Amino acid sequence: MFDRKAPGAQRRRMPNKFPTIDEFLAALPASRRDTVTTVHKAIRKAAPKLTAAVMKGMGPSPIIGYGIYRYRTASGVEGDWFLVGLAPGKDNYSLHICVGGKDGYLVEQNAAKLGKVKTGRSCINFKKLEDLTLGAAMALVKQGEKSGGINAVT
Repeated sequence: MFDRKAPGAQRRRMPNKFPTIDEFLAALPASRRDTVTTVHKAIRKAAPKLTAAVMKGMGPSPIIGYGIYRYRTASGVEGDWFLVGLAPGKDNYSLHICVGGKDGYLVEQNAAKLGKVKTGRSCINFKKLEDLTLGAAMALVKQGEKSGGINAVT
């Protein structure tokens, strides 16, 4: 029927080996590096037990992930995901805190405390560091470190 792949097109793949966190930070444009570095250091201070690494995120660009947990969806699909993630993005920075329970998602429940940001269920998007109430966000990171991830398999 229809060939969805254009003639001569090559499939885009994620790199087999991701950069170190220092290499990742150094490769960011100077205009974004300071904010990502500041939030990264705050996460390391708030949750020092979470292993940090550059990894595949939800989009085409890698992110810094902190802590890995095993999850299971309602349909039974299992996988591994980061507990906390930090992405520089093009227009916004994203801080993902993938924690929730029977009462809902941690970020969603605390959105009003996080500053001049946009939130989803587990994502905090902000344009500049001054827009984010960093202390409130790091309190959620600490809480997340203790509780495990969304739909975590125990």
